[in-house]
Amino acid sequence: MAGSSGPGGGAGQGAALRASRAPLLLVALVLGAYCLRVLPGRCPPAARAPAPAPAPSEPPSSVRRPGAPDLPVANGPGRRRFPQALIVGVKKGGTRALLEFLRLHPDVRALGSEPHFFDRCYERGLAWYRSLMPRTLDGQITMEKTPSYFVTREAPRRIHAMSPDMKLIVVVRNPVTRAISDYAQTLSKTPGLPSFRALAFRHGLGPVDTAWSAVRIGLYAQHLDHWLQYFPLSHFLFVSGERLVSDPAGEVGRVQDFLGLKRVVTDKHFYFNATKGFPCLKKAQGSSRPRCLGKSKGRPHPRVPLAVVRRLQEFYRPFNRKFYQMTGQDFGWG
Repeated sequence: MAGSSGPGGGAGQGAALRASRAPLLLVALVLGAYCLRVLPGRCPPAARAPAPAPAPSEPPSSVRRPGAPDLPVANGPGRRRFPQALIVGVKKGGTRALLEFLRLHPDVRALGSEPHFFDRCYERGLAWYRSLMPRTLDGQITMEKTPSYFVTREAPRRIHAMSPDMKLIVVVRNPVTRAISDYAQTLSKTPGLPSFRALAFRHGLGPVDTAWSAVRIGLYAQHLDHWLQYFPLSHFLFVSGERLVSDPAGEVGRVQDFLGLKRVVTDKHFYFNATKGFPCLKKAQGSSRPRCLGKSKGRPHPRVPLAVVRRLQEFYRPFNRKFYQMTGQDFGWG
């Protein structure tokens, strides 16, 4: 009798225990994957810093900004310089499109990847940051874009310490559609996420959960208020993500004016791709063929109940109005 409840009984109990744990393990795996997607990523691999050039080789006419560190200059054509302009935000607003459009300009040299220096990699130092930049000739502008800078508390102070005269570009979009687009991106990488509604609200359609980054990013007025403690409004250009789709040449023209560049990128560079739902380049940089942004852009949005959309519109309305007042621009989001 005792033997009948021994090995055989233990195996049965073990199987039952493993079966009961399976759903819990699945939930843990999904949540773990979600956390990996929404938490800040790692710093990019360190680049090899350029070798110091002999002092006489640097043109005597080169100009350094007051207070800027005297760092080694790379040998070869052009020089690696700190950016004179940054696209600092916002995620899923249209920053990649704007960067690719600007790279058509012969006087713009931009880093293709996002270095995340002022939010994730600051401890690597300014020499490392400068080593990432493309070489530029006199008269050319160095740029980079990292959309998470706009919502990073330390970024304005750090950028100001490097260059108090930095030009800052913020691409903004209706915060409700931006949040849904943000969720769609995360969902494509992490299937099995809770619904948009479950993440956006704490209880049913109760209080909006501003701890969720997809919601928090859209509080543009709050983020801008922190930036204005370090930079005057004249250092900012606010680009409409909606107009970047409906009138790309017009919005890119404003950016070129802001950067002090001749309007080289015009209507002739764009065509509207009805399949993707946004403008594409007739001729991409270094190519004779048309080019659209990758398939991760223009991704279909999941269905979100109208009641959820309206509730979020009501939530964002006072923040939007304050943002309009701060910037002197009405973006038409209500």
